[in-house]
Amino acid sequence: MSGGPRAVEVEPGESPVVLGFPHTGTWLPETVAARLNERGRTLADTDWHVDRLYAGLLPGATRVRALFHRYLIDANRDPAGVSLYPGQSTTGLCPTTDFDGRPIWRDGEAPGVEEIEERRLAWHRVYHDALQGEIERVHARHGVVVLYDCHSIRSRIDYLFEGVLPDFNVGTNEGRTCAPEMESAVRAVCEAAKDYTHVVNGRFKGGWTTRRYGEPARARHALQMELAQSTYLASEALPFDYDPAKAERLRVHLGAVLQRLEQAALG
Repeated sequence: MSGGPRAVEVEPGESPVVLGFPHTGTWLPETVAARLNERGRTLADTDWHVDRLYAGLLPGATRVRALFHRYLIDANRDPAGVSLYPGQSTTGLCPTTDFDGRPIWRDGEAPGVEEIEERRLAWHRVYHDALQGEIERVHARHGVVVLYDCHSIRSRIDYLFEGVLPDFNVGTNEGRTCAPEMESAVRAVCEAAKDYTHVVNGRFKGGWTTRRYGEPARARHALQMELAQSTYLASEALPFDYDPAKAERLRVHLGAVLQRLEQAALG
């Protein structure tokens, strides 16, 4: 898995808030990309433009971004391959299908056990080593850290959920990954956001990242925000273009969320 870019991009900051971006990367090794089928090569399950959406919203926030695509290996899945949502449709550590349940690899080209382990060491572990390093650095500075994991997804995906997804989907694993005041701060901003819908711990309760790093008893708080892509994209289909007008309206509320979390962390 050598010959490509580094696995992760880190922008250290001095705020107690750390932003994680596990799914905005689009890079794949050429040898891996060639094994994807036509559907897989669209990379449709990318968290399109989410890093741009959050850019500059909280001066001083640390940013940790995976540069590789989730079809190489999913940085927000348990490396042991355990499902985050038992009994529900989802995708795995090295996905074999897209979010619509359709195969993404050419026949016989899906990665096997040894290759998955190679990818885990080369990409998944490197991303999480970097993320954990920044969490520990920020915690050492402030005595508290808030990991805010940034995600987005199409608002309609029958394979994963029924109906239309709310605009803001806040995940704290039923309150286990952060202090109650952190969850309440985010909920309050979402409730006050006119013309937007929200849910806390609905279909998306926080991925492996949130569940791994959220230890409120040790002043390590973690939340996931899963945004419906209809809130900031011109269309939830190729070419998944960014809509600046939609995005700017949304950024007002996302900025308020991050500011409230920073205030809650600093007391």
